[in-house]
Amino acid sequence: MIQADADLSRLDRAIVNAFQGGFPVVERPFEPAAAALRDRGVDVTASALCERVRLLDDEGTLSRFGALVNAEEIGGTATLVAMHAPPERFDEVAEQVNAHREVAHNYEREHPHLNMWFVVSVATESRVDEVLAEIEAETGQPTYNMPKHHEFHVGAKFLLDGPIAEGDLDLSHLGPDVDPSDERMLTPDERDLILEIQGGLPITETPYADVADALGQDPAWVVETIKRFELEGKVRRVGVIPNHYALGYSENGMTVWNVPDDVVMEVGPEIAALDFVTHCYRRPRHEGVWPYNFFAMTHGRSKEESDARIERVREVMSDYWEVADDDWDTLFSTRILKKTGIRLDERADAHTE
Repeated sequence: MIQADADLSRLDRAIVNAFQGGFPVVERPFEPAAAALRDRGVDVTASALCERVRLLDDEGTLSRFGALVNAEEIGGTATLVAMHAPPERFDEVAEQVNAHREVAHNYEREHPHLNMWFVVSVATESRVDEVLAEIEAETGQPTYNMPKHHEFHVGAKFLLDGPIAEGDLDLSHLGPDVDPSDERMLTPDERDLILEIQGGLPITETPYADVADALGQDPAWVVETIKRFELEGKVRRVGVIPNHYALGYSENGMTVWNVPDDVVMEVGPEIAALDFVTHCYRRPRHEGVWPYNFFAMTHGRSKEESDARIERVREVMSDYWEVADDDWDTLFSTRILKKTGIRLDERADAHTE
């Protein structure tokens, strides 16, 4: 395991490794969390653990603490889009694309033609075509929409040298017994809860009670609803969300593969099982422009580590088909052009009773 670049204590490393998911959804969650760390040889009290998470968040080692909301289960859709921005107009095109509030993320990536990649998030699927038509009219450049045809895995974990180095501590079983609902629409109270927690939970010893106070709700209702959202997939996980750049994971490689259609559904789960693959999807090809139908995102803390991980992906692929040199590529990000996150307000409004 590689040493982190950040100046982190043994407790800091334990927090990052232990709580990237599976944090307790109980009224005073830092108490069982601290007890679990003590069982793994990290001596800390609930109050000290809470204070340290707050400091890691303030310092930027964590992006936030709380529930990672699954926007697609809330409503609406998001899609990945690629385009060519002429080098002499690159910054102008980036400004035109970024001016659209529906564009949540935008990256410059290394590719001889498709050098701009962005995510469009909308409340209704039909709005995607409208946004892309507007962008094409403004920039004079065609766009290539690459929606997910199948999601094999989403779940980044950035582990460090130190306690609980395997990230195998899971306290998600703690909390009230709740049953998932078959309801696709949100109630107005559920909508308000999603919008309250989408940016993170208060970093206090009673975060769910603090959310309840903000909403004028009972703390038990907040705990039970978040726990149910976990079971329903509206919340992917509850825990700390590391800033992977602060931890030294600066090599952001989007590997793309032209996998034969008859094996892609077999290959997907095998690649998703690699612990360094953070996102893994099947997406459409675009004839004459984009031959790849499989995307696997990897992160590394050096070019050497990143190259070794990509080679491991290729080895697994080779168990299923003969991978030629022109069957794959890696697009590294060279610049973050926009990163605002998925705005849930309109999407939640459109899917509230």
